[in-house]
Amino acid sequence: MRRPLGGNDRGQVSVEFMGLLPLILLVLVLLWQLVLVGYTYSLAAHAADRGARAATATEGGGAGACHTAAQDELPSAWQGGAAITCGTEAGLWKTMVRINVPVLFPGAGTFPWKVTGSAGAAKEVTG
Repeated sequence: MRRPLGGNDRGQVSVEFMGLLPLILLVLVLLWQLVLVGYTYSLAAHAADRGARAATATEGGGAGACHTAAQDELPSAWQGGAAITCGTEAGLWKTMVRINVPVLFPGAGTFPWKVTGSAGAAKEVTG
């Protein structure tokens, strides 16, 4: 019985996979981090929107309601270090929410920059 000229290449696929495994894992980690950055932007914008709308409520509205509503919309892992500002400008309630971007998973650590979300809602005129 004759052997193939190329020799025995049994297990070659396993060796190649083990060589590429670190690269595959790195790509997955980077994709996951990009998802977290996008989700953080979404959270900041949603919290700012809720805060601005809560400030316009005819009963119990204002800066306190704005801050409370925005804070309540953030998951607990994103609340640490969150900066929420509420104020009026040209007939609008404006809310700005700044939150940290987590590294790999919430609670493990944060990047040194913050994500900003802002929203505005028209002041209701009573009378």
